[in-house]
Amino acid sequence: MGKINILPKSIYNRISAGEVVERPYSAVKELVENALDAGAKNISVYIEKGGKQLIKIVDDGSGISRDDLCAAFLPHATSKISSADDLFNIQTLGFRGEALASIASVAGVKITSKTVEQEFCYSNTCNGGELGTVQECSGYNGTTVEVKNLFFNTPAREKFLKTDKGEESDISAVVSRFILSNPEVSFDYYVDDKLILQSFGGGIEEALIAIYGNSALQNSYKIETEKNGLEIKGYIGKPSFTKANRTYQSVFLNGRCISNATISSAISNAYSSYLMKRQYPFYVLYINVPPQIVDVNVTPNKSDVRFANNGIIYGTIYSVVSSVLDGKASALEIVTNLDVPNFEVSDIKNEVVEVAEETKQFLSNVKANTFTQDIKTVFDNKTQPIVFCDSGVTTATQNKDDFEQGNFFEENKKLLEKTETVQTEIDLSCYQYKGNLFNTYLIYENGDNVFLIDQHAAHERLIFDKLKKDVINRKVVIQPMLLPFILNLNQQEYGFLSDKISIIQELGFEIEEFGGTSYKISGIPLDLQTIDLNTFFGELANENSILKGIKLHEIIKDKIAMQACKCAVKGGMELSAIEIDELFTMLNANFGLKCPHGRPIAITITKTEIEKMFKRIV
Repeated sequence: MGKINILPKSIYNRISAGEVVERPYSAVKELVENALDAGAKNISVYIEKGGKQLIKIVDDGSGISRDDLCAAFLPHATSKISSADDLFNIQTLGFRGEALASIASVAGVKITSKTVEQEFCYSNTCNGGELGTVQECSGYNGTTVEVKNLFFNTPAREKFLKTDKGEESDISAVVSRFILSNPEVSFDYYVDDKLILQSFGGGIEEALIAIYGNSALQNSYKIETEKNGLEIKGYIGKPSFTKANRTYQSVFLNGRCISNATISSAISNAYSSYLMKRQYPFYVLYINVPPQIVDVNVTPNKSDVRFANNGIIYGTIYSVVSSVLDGKASALEIVTNLDVPNFEVSDIKNEVVEVAEETKQFLSNVKANTFTQDIKTVFDNKTQPIVFCDSGVTTATQNKDDFEQGNFFEENKKLLEKTETVQTEIDLSCYQYKGNLFNTYLIYENGDNVFLIDQHAAHERLIFDKLKKDVINRKVVIQPMLLPFILNLNQQEYGFLSDKISIIQELGFEIEEFGGTSYKISGIPLDLQTIDLNTFFGELANENSILKGIKLHEIIKDKIAMQACKCAVKGGMELSAIEIDELFTMLNANFGLKCPHGRPIAITITKTEIEKMFKRIV
């Protein structure tokens, strides 16, 4: 008996749906693209429960005729191409003819449509792949598509959907990019009957303000140029206008939102010399190329493209962006004058934001514990030895009685016992101190081995281990703010943080919604009171955010690493014999450690290696 089965339509349609309709945002994307291809100038998007319960797209496009209402649900049915030659000159967003069939195979779908030529409006349904019959109904010119109970018949896929807020966040990101890519089209976006986003089809500037606010225009260069067959226009942020994640970056190729490595690399490399680590540029770029030199049929969801010549694309975009950033003479032909409209924000909210900024600056100067003291002052006072104690770097005068009794380092000796690395008993007397290099590298000899210890990296790691233990066992102490800090986010950041609000509160933040996509922060954890809140929450909202599954204490690992770095002795600082001995004792010959930034704290050179350098042996 043969082993190869010919799958029935009910099964292979669901498999195909997995390629086209990955999650609710995919269905929204496909249906809005159909509306745009139909010439719609007004589009409304409605979702309920993150799109799982309902997705409804209403448009005023050309509509679907009565005779096509059955064919529209069939696989590979499309009005956008008719021959293989059309694949080399695609002018529409959709063309595969799979979207409606795929969605209808895993949901209940109803289409209501009317063309200008028709006297009446007609509807048809398809529930889990079962096609209904065409019915006459009331309605206006255009099309309404309702998708209910997405993935109701594919529980395995439904099981792996995000939470309602998580799915809503991804849909919001898709709608935002449709608004940006189609600035001449009016959009309304409703979430659970609440209007979230709205644009009026008034042009690029209006669309940009609707999504990112007026500050994006004020801090960006408006560019427009044509080079090597590419039309490039849009906005690129000034080097000082950076973001903590990539959700503020959009590229539209021939009207289609894409994520392409060639283009993103060209832009990132043009900005590379201007940005610090974990800072990302802002840009919204519209690029038009001849359809013949780009293949949009690379992935089922059409999220990426393939170029006939990546080198030309990369070089052209890099040249344009770098010319503007570098201030070259050619930039005068690229940057256009920008008249930024003055859009007023609520006076009350504006005052709160301004005062909150002052409050944040005030709190950043508050010293909560000995870790925030001025480390330079400690080392300037060379009449007293430095004490590597549990509460940070301090001077012996702060513990004079212990110093006189010779046990002021007692607490530090417990530090090694608390570190994560288990050490066997080591005879430290075998190590002989031989001096230092450049007041930075301590030299120790043990038998035929020489150890060079970076005094800053070693001390930094010891402090870091202590702080990390404190974080694991921390008791949250909340520092109330004199006035609240208003955190303004985009839709994607807001949706992500909303879904993780309990974790943020567990960290010690008093945080609540403040209208739109903003949050009000009234209290912060005491051990994080010096952080930049915009940067901190921007990093949390990153697509690779540490909020995605890593233990709670890892959330502030980077922060305590910075704190350890500030408190550790620095390279070039001259240490006394007592300080050197104590640092080495605390280290307990654990030379395999690395500092919190990944650098080794020590290197080993053998006698044999040295003799080879001097050609004593070969």
